[in-house]
Amino acid sequence: MNQICPGHSEFIKGGERVPRIEITRIRRLGAIFFAILLVFACSSPVSRSIYGLQPRQHVLVGDSLDLSLNIPPSLLKTLIIQADRPNALKVVRPGVAPIVQSTGEFNVSIKLFGIIPLRHVTVTAVPEIKVIPGGQSIGVMLNSSGVMVVGEAPVFEESGRESNPARRAGIMPGDLITQINGRSVSSEAQVRETIEELGRNHKEVVLTVKRNHRTFRTKLKPLYCQETGRYRIGIMIRDGAAGVGTLTFYEPESGCYGALGHMITDSQTMRPIELADGKIVLADIQGIRPGRRGQPGEKLGSFADDQMLSGNINNNSSCGIFGVLDEPLQNPLFGRPIPVALLNQTRVGPAKMLTVIDGQRVEAFDLIIEKIRPESVHDGKGLVICIVDQRLLEKSGGIIQGMSGSPIIQNGFLIGAVTHVFVNNPARGYGVPVEWMLRECGLLNTSIVHEQASNIGQSTPKQHYLCRIVV
Repeated sequence: MNQICPGHSEFIKGGERVPRIEITRIRRLGAIFFAILLVFACSSPVSRSIYGLQPRQHVLVGDSLDLSLNIPPSLLKTLIIQADRPNALKVVRPGVAPIVQSTGEFNVSIKLFGIIPLRHVTVTAVPEIKVIPGGQSIGVMLNSSGVMVVGEAPVFEESGRESNPARRAGIMPGDLITQINGRSVSSEAQVRETIEELGRNHKEVVLTVKRNHRTFRTKLKPLYCQETGRYRIGIMIRDGAAGVGTLTFYEPESGCYGALGHMITDSQTMRPIELADGKIVLADIQGIRPGRRGQPGEKLGSFADDQMLSGNINNNSSCGIFGVLDEPLQNPLFGRPIPVALLNQTRVGPAKMLTVIDGQRVEAFDLIIEKIRPESVHDGKGLVICIVDQRLLEKSGGIIQGMSGSPIIQNGFLIGAVTHVFVNNPARGYGVPVEWMLRECGLLNTSIVHEQASNIGQSTPKQHYLCRIVV
């Protein structure tokens, strides 16, 4: 019989007195021992593999769940995998990852012996999509919904004094001017002519300005500039963008295409160009300026006379530009559409890039997928790539401007597109997973969780732009 001895800090066990301080020490040692066992259990390969499973998985219908578990076969067979929706999964046999049977989102529970919960995974299942890979060089022409302020240009008054009415009115580089005195503006010429007319008539200018997600109005008076011989307000503006990029894919059933793999932004303000309308046409590559450390190269091209490829632009997003082609696309390297791979199907290792380095001929070049970054969905830099094709390295030095959107093929699947070059190493850069591009254009319309990402290295996007005009 165990009892506490009244009036003493002792515990009587089997007729022997045990000091209470010793009992406390035993309890502490027991707690420490239990904590050590818990740490070892959680750090074991089995626990790490279970809790290392992605909490969200995007899977094609007909594929198996990604259950890469470092578990002994005997223990693997005791796992019971169940979905919270009937007929969502097909169990082949114990110990083998089940096959996804239907589209949509559902939750999967993994239990030991069907009793002890180990992991919960949210699965988004999408149908298989087949596309025709691109690789063709395209000319991109984008018109913005307004004119963007890209810099300041002071007005030189008759006295010789420099003045800037726009700055005094609160106008800043990166602002988008959408209206002048209540009339919509969409071109540099329109803005220049309107300000000249109002200045000659000594009338006030009321600008409607969009900055980030806020719209405001501001008033100012144009001044006559002795240097240019016309009325101005002291800013440089640009009304659109144009340049050369690469087509990534064409989806035959919808006629949709994706290209570039990144957003078109203004080269000076780095602000996105708000799309009014635009189009793409076939481009002809006439030369290559190779990239070097600290100096990205570029394709030198012009819009082709033979327009076998053209289409509109209806979306300028962080994962590329999208629209509809006027005519079906043909690729000489691929006679029929190929399947796309989701990010969890993409593997580190060798792949091919399709692009044009001479004329209009699409060619395949070797590269390596060095790293996969699923957390980088917000900036599109989900793949770290390295060019290893000796002929391409000799010709271009690696990734150059104009290669944006060049499709990446791995094991017969389209997995992504080239997007950025590392400034200090032109052979390396980033790519965007094609899954993210397909979501942007609506071909994969299920939601995806946007997470915070960290930067790996210095890179530069490929902007496409026209000259700037002072007003």
